[in-house]
Amino acid sequence: MRIRYGAPVLAVAALVALSLTGCVDNSTPSAPTTATAPAGGKDAAAAALVPAAIASAGVLNVGVDATYPPNEFKDSAGKPVGWDIELLDAVAAKLGLKTNYNVASFSTIIPAVKGAKYDVGLSSFTDNADREKEVDFVNYYTAGILWAAPTGKTVDPANACGLKVAVQATTYEDTDEVPAKSKACTDAGKKPIQIVKFDAQDQATSAVVLGQADAMSADSPVTLYGISKSGGKLAPAGKSFEDAPYGVAVAKGSKLSEALQKAFQSIMDDGTYKKILDKWGVADGALSSATINAGANG
Repeated sequence: MRIRYGAPVLAVAALVALSLTGCVDNSTPSAPTTATAPAGGKDAAAAALVPAAIASAGVLNVGVDATYPPNEFKDSAGKPVGWDIELLDAVAAKLGLKTNYNVASFSTIIPAVKGAKYDVGLSSFTDNADREKEVDFVNYYTAGILWAAPTGKTVDPANACGLKVAVQATTYEDTDEVPAKSKACTDAGKKPIQIVKFDAQDQATSAVVLGQADAMSADSPVTLYGISKSGGKLAPAGKSFEDAPYGVAVAKGSKLSEALQKAFQSIMDDGTYKKILDKWGVADGALSSATINAGANG
């Protein structure tokens, strides 16, 4: 779960330098990237709620860290793709807007939304009470945490003391989940978990394939995608846990939140939402209702 608590944490230099070639192929999606056209076209009621400046420009400026396949990543031409991208494209169409994706470092997106550089932030952001102090979230999906380990190797996320676990830096797995597990280890007099941090999820996944880490922890759709692209070298380690909502980040108090909520609900109701999730194989986290700031109550 991608939660920012401060400046980016630098990846371990030697591991970051590892070549990804021949390890985990995240360069192409696991499903066709042709966007699913929203049924019924523009939603007039939702579009009427779009702030005047955005409606006049006709463009929704989006900050995205495209390093988290299959949610959001770059295709061979460097264009952001993924099911998150397709969902927001469909939502923007409901609002009568086009999307303009600005690829940025994950840790810079929330400040840029707060500073009005971007209208929204889309990067598998996990909504929780702390983050709602900075921005509002329009919730559209729920994801859990899922570990992966080399095929044939038994790893228990609840008993990983002394193991090396790869994570993407500044995600919830890095800042909260794995550190809490490590503290439980040391509190019990056992060896801590060695957290191996990377700037991009591809690098964390490849570290496990290369034997540089015993396991990895990431959001469930991301882990499953990494497994599917590993050529049989990775397998799930246990089941997913700690489900939490994803949210599109919007400036605090902006009317755009309500517009996006209604547009997300529109694509849920007309079937576009489910078609996109099904195409990417991530429908397990589908919601039936779009909400605002649901994480504070989680």
